[in-house]
Amino acid sequence: MKVTYYGQSCVAVDVNGKTLLFDPFITPNELAKDIDIKTLKPDFILLTHGHGDHVADAPAIAKNSGAKVIAVVEMQAWLEEQGVENVQVINFGGKQTFDFGTAKFVQAIHTSSTPDGKYAGQPGGFVVDSGSEKFYHAGDTALTYDMKLLEDEQLKFAFLPIGDFFTMGVDDAVRAAQFINCKNIVGVHYDTFPMIKIDHEEARRKFSSAGLTLHLPAIGESIEL
Repeated sequence: MKVTYYGQSCVAVDVNGKTLLFDPFITPNELAKDIDIKTLKPDFILLTHGHGDHVADAPAIAKNSGAKVIAVVEMQAWLEEQGVENVQVINFGGKQTFDFGTAKFVQAIHTSSTPDGKYAGQPGGFVVDSGSEKFYHAGDTALTYDMKLLEDEQLKFAFLPIGDFFTMGVDDAVRAAQFINCKNIVGVHYDTFPMIKIDHEEARRKFSSAGLTLHLPAIGESIEL
């Protein structure tokens, strides 16, 4: 699968001819200033929770592209207030079938509210199954033993937050990778703000020492996984 990183926790994954865009936070991110969101044409936008650094560009990209937005039911009202009409609600444990395969919403330990301070339901992550391969986007989360529930999923790769301060840091992300039994990890939620800047080489070393591979693509870079 082709994976493109757009900064913070925003990634696009091409699955069965469809493009899935997760947690679009691009225009407010100075590190992503060279990305023009008008060029992004995802088929689906998946939101792990309501914080601004995960949903800031969701309404604009959804309206410009016609993408279907997949989010918890509590986010639907906020999205509709922003003029987004094509919303598919999801909730914990619910696996739904789409053109690309299936998506299941799973547990995350974090908080959630919309950019204007409204209740946004509980945060989570997604397990996406193309029919032949699976991957996991953890969203914003602390290390949780519930991740062990994914160890038999045979995940091809996973997006894990590594910036610390608001989410797991590198050390806990290594343990999370072990819990989910996945050796290919793409780091997200790091470097965007001063408090979540990381040492890239040290992070790669810690993953490598555990027999894992940490991918840290540049913003706008695509990799094959």
